[in-house]
Amino acid sequence: MMKLRNLILLSLLIVAGASLFEARAQGAGKPKYNVLFIAVDDLRPELGAYGNQIIKTPNIDRLASWGVRFDAAYVQYPLCNPSRASMLTGRYPTQTGVLDNRTWFGALHPEIVSLPKHFKQHGYASLRTGKIFHGGIDDTDAWTAGGEKRNFEGAVNTTAPGQNPANSDRIIALEGDGESHGDYRIATRAIEFLEEYKDKPFLLMFGLNKPHSPPTAPKKMIEMYDVAKMPLPVDFAPRPTIPPGFPKLSVPPRNGDLFIGRDASEAEAREVMRAYYASVTFTDANVGRVLDALERLKLREKTIIVFWGDHGYHLGEKGKWSKHNSLFEVGARVPLMIVAPGAKGNGKASPRVVEAVDLYPTLADLCALPAPQGVAGQSLKPLLDNPRAKWDHPAYTVTKFGASIGRAVRTERWRYAEWSNSEDGGAMLFDRQKDPHELKNLASDPAHAKVVREMKSLLDRMPK
Repeated sequence: MMKLRNLILLSLLIVAGASLFEARAQGAGKPKYNVLFIAVDDLRPELGAYGNQIIKTPNIDRLASWGVRFDAAYVQYPLCNPSRASMLTGRYPTQTGVLDNRTWFGALHPEIVSLPKHFKQHGYASLRTGKIFHGGIDDTDAWTAGGEKRNFEGAVNTTAPGQNPANSDRIIALEGDGESHGDYRIATRAIEFLEEYKDKPFLLMFGLNKPHSPPTAPKKMIEMYDVAKMPLPVDFAPRPTIPPGFPKLSVPPRNGDLFIGRDASEAEAREVMRAYYASVTFTDANVGRVLDALERLKLREKTIIVFWGDHGYHLGEKGKWSKHNSLFEVGARVPLMIVAPGAKGNGKASPRVVEAVDLYPTLADLCALPAPQGVAGQSLKPLLDNPRAKWDHPAYTVTKFGASIGRAVRTERWRYAEWSNSEDGGAMLFDRQKDPHELKNLASDPAHAKVVREMKSLLDRMPK
């Protein structure tokens, strides 16, 4: 009887061991998720998926239906290089030291491992096509393929070009589908990478330049839009205009991208708006080409997709036509979508306030990579399963205007900003529920003194 019991016990142990081995073998053989990261330059949340009834963006809208759309996503600096360096390192600009379009974070902080380098170090093919880091300031060694040699030595590019008013004021109409344009070729290269690396775990970072000025699109896309129906903002002005009761530093006197050094008539403004919308439609078409390839290659179900804009953009709000130095909502808010295969929140929207610095830890978490060291952001994985989960993290944005540093903090209801070295207090407070266009500054209103104190306290917690 004892021998029989021992034999049964031994058999059970063998079966259990075999099952455990099989489970481990299946886990070990499970493919890693791929990552397709789509970055777009100067893109506001002016998309069909965000409620714009005029603009035509069917492919990005399709992507939004696949994943979680974040309705309150913010970048950490309203300018290309600082914003991208921040997102790609998971650190605030005050930590990277990158506050302009000339500085390379790696020379200031060689200890920082960027997002693509982290993936490369952990077995991924790290692939780049188009604008990911700012032009000429690539983290060259972070890439398996597609890296670009930096065109300067040290931390600062002292030969970077300045603004070109003549170039920015042009509207460029392309022939055909825009095959002659760099963005079309960037999308083609992304498709080639998908085909080449489809059987290996990859991080493909795909960066489109448009709708960055000058607004550019195929002629047929410009003709999709009726210029007479282009909406001007409620606070439109022919030139940068500081509203009464606002700090002098809140609106720079000169535009940085469009209408540089000259006024914008309503007719001209509508022409540029139409060209911007068409440029977004051109971007959408190139995104669609890559999404179609992803589906054709049967990669969608094992690929995490991120769609992100690198900063906001003024299209005539307060007379401003650029992103530079803006601590307003339109300067910092961006489109953000994340498609994680199997996530319970897919197809839904999240109203929670999130930041670009959250993307690095999120992707490492979703791909089961070691957590990156020293990052300031939070993994968004809980919001991918429950887009309305409790989330108590504000968003911070920084900018530099001359000798002054501007900082802003955003909660679900309030936006608060202040500048150093300001002669007039330099503070702004907006109630985003009651004043979505930020027309009334409440910072000096005694009735909101408590809110100001609370927001200042939040702002003081931002890592320096």
